[in-house]
Amino acid sequence: MAALMGDDGANMALARIERALARIEAAAGRPAPAPPPGDAALAEAHRSLRAKVEEAIGQIDRLLATADSG
Repeated sequence: MAALMGDDGANMALARIERALARIEAAAGRPAPAPPPGDAALAEAHRSLRAKVEEAIGQIDRLLATADSG
């Protein structure tokens, strides 16, 4: 019985992760909003953060691919 409860928890966690990834992928597919004029520092911070998020998504994709194949 304990194994079943653990499986349910794992399945629920995987479902939450999949929903979160779907939201992230949808957001990543949208074009970046134009920065306010004259705010170059904010625009650079946004580009930097976006690049970090894209890299994190790539790492998650690679981990999931490794888990699926292993």
